[in-house]
Amino acid sequence: MEMRRKDRELSIEEGKELLKNGEYGVLSTSDNCNQPYGIPLSYAYFDGVIYIHCTNQGGYKLKNIEENSKVSFTVVDKVERQASQFSTKYMSVIVLGEITIVNNEEKLKGIKSILYKYSPDFIESGMKYIEKSFDKIHVLKINIKEITAKGKK
Repeated sequence: MEMRRKDRELSIEEGKELLKNGEYGVLSTSDNCNQPYGIPLSYAYFDGVIYIHCTNQGGYKLKNIEENSKVSFTVVDKVERQASQFSTKYMSVIVLGEITIVNNEEKLKGIKSILYKYSPDFIESGMKYIEKSFDKIHVLKINIKEITAKGKK
């Protein structure tokens, strides 16, 4: 993806740092009629992929993923309004990739990476929670094809 504002382009490494440290991201999917759908959610960037968890009860997100595995994932961080300058400082990263539902060891790896990111002080109780709910959740994995990052510092 060619970036229009080259003066705001960040390195791939800066983009990966944003993925690693971001609080939440927006997963964008589309259905077989090309209707886009974006949903904010928690995630973990681990071992070069993005993991997301959700219920296995279906819904629009899972329906779209079944119909079209190509997705976009966006994280925005370090946002600071500059009202008097009619501008905003920010850093953002956009990922293009393919998403799949993972199982077994990969599923456990993904859900554990989310636990370690969001609840590092509660690993033992978190693992018990995972064991009880493991069969009721899906773990989604985004294999990254392209990363672009930009910012206004």
